[in-house]
Amino acid sequence: MTWMLDTHALLWALFEPNQLGRKTRAILNDPLNEVLVSPVSYWEISLKFGLGKLDLPDTDPAEIPAAARQLGLAEEPLAAEILSSFHRLPYAPDHRDPFDRLLVWQAICRKHTLLSRDRALPFFKAHGLKFDW
Repeated sequence: MTWMLDTHALLWALFEPNQLGRKTRAILNDPLNEVLVSPVSYWEISLKFGLGKLDLPDTDPAEIPAAARQLGLAEEPLAAEILSSFHRLPYAPDHRDPFDRLLVWQAICRKHTLLSRDRALPFFKAHGLKFDW
């Protein structure tokens, strides 16, 4: 099975692993699992950092991809087909965050299980999303 980290899960894996769920920690620690990071997460981190909405302990956002690779995480490319078909993902009544929606759509299209604590994810299950925590 292939897993993809939500942005908050990536940040917790790097800076606060005790915030991760027990199952997510086990997935990250198993070398047989393929755990991916979307470039969307790097973009979200960089944007929020630049706006002063995200504090990174002694870290520049440009250092995050290398830190993720050191954890054994791989990058999941963001293909034009995913971006151009994004309009097909229905809007959840209480969830309009474009970063989260794009991560959800990427996970659905690539058939990855999204590792996230986002409470709005059950809405997307009917549209093909697999998620866990």
